Amino acid sequence: MEDIVLKAEQISKTFGTGHAEICAVDNVSLDVRRSELVLIMGPSGSGKTTLLSIFGALLRPTAGTIDIEGIRITDLGEEKLPPVRATKIGFIFQAFNLLDALTVEDNILFPAGLLPGGLESARQRAGHLIDRLALTKRRHALPKTLSGGEKQRVAIARALINKPPLILADEPTGNLDSHNGQEVMMILQDIIQDEECSVVMVTHDPRVEEVANRILWLEDGSLRDRKAEHHNWVIDPVCGMRVDEWTAEVFIEYQNARYVFCSRRCLEKFNEKPDQYISKKF
Repeated sequence: MEDIVLKAEQISKTFGTGHAEICAVDNVSLDVRRSELVLIMGPSGSGKTTLLSIFGALLRPTAGTIDIEGIRITDLGEEKLPPVRATKIGFIFQAFNLLDALTVEDNILFPAGLLPGGLESARQRAGHLIDRLALTKRRHALPKTLSGGEKQRVAIARALINKPPLILADEPTGNLDSHNGQEVMMILQDIIQDEECSVVMVTHDPRVEEVANRILWLEDGSLRDRKAEHHNWVIDPVCGMRVDEWTAEVFIEYQNARYVFCSRRCLEKFNEKPDQYISKKF
């Protein structure tokens, strides 16, 4: 039997009423297993952050249920949610959200103040995370003195301090350069295996795709599994490049068939001599 950390069933979220009603999340169901990295991608405004906020008990769905390790958080009143957030969920944000007046160590320890035993009982774990994330020399530094990569590593340690089974990451590489973004993803990969936690990440960053167990595409509030659907990759008939049919913005209907292109330039070439490219073999 699979060990399910997050179970979402038929989640919907609407904002507004009447003619102004907007469906941000539309009947989404998702199971996330332990030690799994699930990537949710999609265009801006597709509902990714809204869905992540619902998973994190920061926003209530209009319909549907969510269980985290068997706890049905959608049935809990607001007064019972803070302990669930503190013990079951770790958050990693694009903007880091560190407290400027606190040192690296104190930022990491901050969520532990919500648990029995408080900060002192968590100091040993904080020290372990600081060493593991190569922050030892920055332990007493303030956020304003840290690089972007260091800030994100502090944010990861803070998300892990209470040993949550579920990590929710909102564009964790969005403010990082290529090197630091790759470093953050390698760290998350290692932590998933060693800590046996699960990560649900929303991102626009295609560099993250290689390390994900599953890649889901969210558009108009609905989810599709990109890795499970092999037919979505097609070949540009002009240049031979592989193109994701779901996300392609340049395409044409010709003789009852759909042709997808990597760029508008390839479409223009196709329109000049379509029969030549239809018969072309790659």
